[in-house]
Formats: sequence, C-alpha cells, structure tokens
Amino acid sequence: MKENTYFLNALIDGNSTIIKTLYTSCFPMVRKFVMQNSGKPQDAEDVFQKALLQIAVRYKREKFEINNTFNAYLYTVCKNLWRRELNKSKTRVTNNGVIELVTEEKDQAIAIVEQKRHELFTEKLQQISENCKKILTLFFAKIPYSEIAKEHDYNSETVVRQRVFKCKKQLMNLIKKDHRYLSLVEI
Repeated sequence: MKENTYFLNALIDGNSTIIKTLYTSCFPMVRKFVMQNSGKPQDAEDVFQKALLQIAVRYKREKFEINNTFNAYLYTVCKNLWRRELNKSKTRVTNNGVIELVTEEKDQAIAIVEQKRHELFTEKLQQISENCKKILTLFFAKIPYSEIAKEHDYNSETVVRQRVFKCKKQLMNLIKKDHRYLSLVEI
C-alpha cells in the first residue's frame, strides 16, 4: 500500500507533520491499551516512541511491506512492546537472582525479531483452511473446548482437542517451511 510506504518514509525522514498525525490518530488507542493493562500515561508515551523508532530502524535496514493499515500495524507493534515490558517487569519482580542488563540496541533487536515472528505467524495463520483458522482463533482466545464444540457442532471436547492439534500441526508446518523461520528461531 502506497500510504504505508509514505508513513514509513516519513518516519525515516523525521517528518514532524506526519509524526504528529500519527500521534493524533493512533496514540489515543495505544494509551488506552497501556492504561487498561497496568500502565501509566508515561508508559504509553515510551512504548509509542519505541514503536516508531523500531519501525523506522527496521525499515531503514530492510524494506518490508505492511499488509494492513499503517495505524493497525503501529498499534500491533505497540501492543507487542507493552506486553514485552510487562513480561520483563514480571521477571524482575519474581526473580531474585541476577538481573541481566540489556542494552537499548539489544532490546530493539529482540523487539524487531519478536515482531517478525508475529508477522510470520499471522501470515501463515491466514493460509490455513477457514475451519482451522476459526478453531485456532478460538483456541488462542482461550475459549473452552466445550464452547468450541457447541459453536462448531462437534460431538465432544475430544474431537475439538484433536482438531486443534491437527490445525496447530498444519500451522507449524507452514511456518517451518518458510525461509524466514530459521532466522527467527533463536535470538
């Protein structure tokens, strides 16, 4: 989409007018998400800034395409970064051992790899059958097997479990066959 390339180039060029537009159109959703998930307004601002920087750095290194609107992509990157922050703070609180100090560059690199993993997963999820897509979407949303069975007229929860297993296997096979998989396995 040309509009996405326009936004990506604006980030690289530091076009303050376009960046202000992104703040106006997307930041309120990000702030709401962060605040609803144990964050503060300052956390939302930090996550939004990191996301813009991460996207710009990645696009500068390797031109990539966004298969959705730019705002949706930016929002997803922000959500992933905030979830990552929550997981890091959870580890710090519960682990009394040595806390590894992560440099900003390493943190950015890890975030980019995680975003690429998410994109690969989402892309391959779209390639499986409609039935599998529906089943896995419900499964990932933690809908009980009993509800999935009712919704899809399966005889039992066991049938749903078998279907989830087969669909996950189909999805994993697609992911593993992709040329990007090996570069995203380990950080």
